[in-house]
Amino acid sequence: MDNTCLFDVALFKQAQIEYTIKEVYKALLEKGYDPLNQLVGYLTTGKSSYISSYKNARNIIQEIDREVIIAFLLEEYLK
Repeated sequence: MDNTCLFDVALFKQAQIEYTIKEVYKALLEKGYDPLNQLVGYLTTGKSSYISSYKNARNIIQEIDREVIIAFLLEEYLK
């Protein structure tokens, strides 16, 4: 390995956000909730009670700032 590898922090952060949203979505779905409604409730109000603690979903989503998640979703939508 003589070549220098480049690491793109922005791409890593995007992948982390996408993974987090998908994992929380799956946990909410498994628990019987409407994941879309629950995620919208959390993102708009900031109340973590919208996210179940099942499979550690509440803690996982709180690791990323809500505004960062919203910005990511808006960027993906506008692509």
